[in-house]
Amino acid sequence: MTLAYENGINLFDTAEVYAAGKRSSLVITTKIFWGGKASLSQTNCGAYFPGLKASLERLQLDYVDVVFANRPDPNTPMEETVRAMTHVINQGMAMYWGTSRWSPMEIMEAYSVARQFNQIPPICEQAEYHMFQREKVEVQLPELFHKIGVGAMTWSPLACGIISGKYDGRVPPYSRASLKGYQWLKDKILSEEGRRQQAKLKELQAIAERLGCTLPQLAIGTQIHSAALSLSVCLSVPLPRMGRGQHRCRSCLVRLMGVLCCHVCVCVATAVV
Repeated sequence: MTLAYENGINLFDTAEVYAAGKRSSLVITTKIFWGGKASLSQTNCGAYFPGLKASLERLQLDYVDVVFANRPDPNTPMEETVRAMTHVINQGMAMYWGTSRWSPMEIMEAYSVARQFNQIPPICEQAEYHMFQREKVEVQLPELFHKIGVGAMTWSPLACGIISGKYDGRVPPYSRASLKGYQWLKDKILSEEGRRQQAKLKELQAIAERLGCTLPQLAIGTQIHSAALSLSVCLSVPLPRMGRGQHRCRSCLVRLMGVLCCHVCVCVATAVV
């Protein structure tokens, strides 16, 4: 974490499921819904408080900057969820709250309920966003962002490691897809869709070589270039190479702002229907 911070990364995204500097200069978030014994997979006031409290104890912090409602709960009224989030903010346990994996309609409902009952509305949506998952962030959410000022914080810029290029029609030993509990990822990689994605990655690899960067650096560079994005959570960065990789991502970004950016968009255009 120290090496990451020294190289310009000041946002650390956590969650109760993970069970695991100067505070004023960091942005620390956590998610509540599943994985923790306190939450019991229920997004209500009685579950949010102990769930977030347990997360703060593990982090050894008094508060987080943003607490996310990780997935909507169809069994809990929206008003109850909004009041629960407002409660933990009023208790000083979080500065803001956001949504994660919510639809635009659900986000708008939460915003409307908050305004109706004088509660605190969400400030951002955390969504999956990468070269093969672009529709929600680039097509569905921008109008909502402009209407109510909700920002976008994304996760999985490398598509659970698929865009790293290591899954070339196979699942290497000790990779994430080979681990217990990740059969869904293995099935996705070996599916027909997975084979099409691997073919796209070969085209993207050629573009990355022209830019003088790696495929992961190209993927992160395109995220930084996105006008729809406020923040991106970049996980599993090889720490010994982080400093050098960061500069290459920036260099890649500068070049992406030229004509090659359109080639990247064309290459992955089939990801957006």
